[in-house]
Amino acid sequence: MPAPARAAVAVIGAGVAGCALVAQLRHLGFSGAISLWETGRGPGGRAGSRRSRTDAGLVINHGAPLLNITGAPEPALLQPLLAAGVLESWAGPVAMLEGEHRLNIGRPDALGLGRLFQGRGGMDQLGQGLLRLAGGAGLDIRYGMLVRHLGLGPEGWWQLRGGDGKLLGEARWLVLSGTLLAHPRCQLILGWPDVPLVEAASSLGDWQLDHVLTTLAGVRFEARSNLLLVFAQEQARPWRALPFRLLNFDAAAQQRWGLRRLSIQPQADGRCAVVAHSSHTFAADHLDVYGARSAMARLLQVPVEASREDAVIRSLLEAVRQCLAPWVPGIDPSEVPPQLMRWGAAFPQPPGLPAELMVCEASRVGFCGDVIAAEGFGRVEGALRSAELLAGRLAPQLANGPG
Repeated sequence: MPAPARAAVAVIGAGVAGCALVAQLRHLGFSGAISLWETGRGPGGRAGSRRSRTDAGLVINHGAPLLNITGAPEPALLQPLLAAGVLESWAGPVAMLEGEHRLNIGRPDALGLGRLFQGRGGMDQLGQGLLRLAGGAGLDIRYGMLVRHLGLGPEGWWQLRGGDGKLLGEARWLVLSGTLLAHPRCQLILGWPDVPLVEAASSLGDWQLDHVLTTLAGVRFEARSNLLLVFAQEQARPWRALPFRLLNFDAAAQQRWGLRRLSIQPQADGRCAVVAHSSHTFAADHLDVYGARSAMARLLQVPVEASREDAVIRSLLEAVRQCLAPWVPGIDPSEVPPQLMRWGAAFPQPPGLPAELMVCEASRVGFCGDVIAAEGFGRVEGALRSAELLAGRLAPQLANGPG
């Protein structure tokens, strides 16, 4: 176990918002120590990619397949990311499945509006690219670390502790780039008896932080159960020939099939990855089915019930098979060993957390992420913009403090 980290600011969550916050703080001239904490194996969060140690050519964007920018001016970090070759424009065909089998070519959903970009070489390049923009000096990144307890130490520094109570790190400022440690869903999903930041705030007497936590507790999140398939070259032909790369499902189709989106991802060697995102209704019925390769299940040492995972996989696989029956042949599970992953909080629902509540100066706590009620809410764009906004508010505070 590495020695406890001490930093000017600890950022919990290395998704797009957490990585963008670090990059923007550096861009604004803050050179102090930053610690970044992430439960997964790498950065990116929902804009991540699944790779294989034994199959270097395989890249599956299992979460957000794209980044779309709808507001103006564009996020400040967008052009540096494009200039560095991290992002590239995307102009692939989209379609909407309406009802049973009606295919509406060219009709996008809300995630397909505006200017579209993808990570060059995988969506996980977005998080990695943001961290490269930040540079490595003074940045301590801890992957595979689940922060379980929060609290102020005797010297007034925020203390981060693991599930065993051991001290992981300390910081003058605490930033949550996601809501897991501040939202009651952690009790439902993880079985925790308390909400870590709520427990810590109970003794602080910070009315603004209490207000933020009450507001966050009222935010509802949509979940997703995602099915990952990889087709060999021969089986991939009909998938690569489809007239779309993103297939969205309207309300009637979601109700009929239990699916929200299909992402068709041709691989460089002729194979094709297909990622099926379930509807929220389907995922809500299977919230405690993590998937055998889930980082969260591994960290919590939650035993994976193979029979339940197999049942979810079979249901999603059958839905994909039936809804695409007019265009592709049947799917043989023995030829495409499926994988399952779960997003416990894929999409926050309005109204979100007002931007004016992002910084609680009295307790030295900040918030960013797509849960902030601003341009891009619920999308990667919102994660970028909220991080840039928070960095602008935090930089003067950090410049005046130790660390």
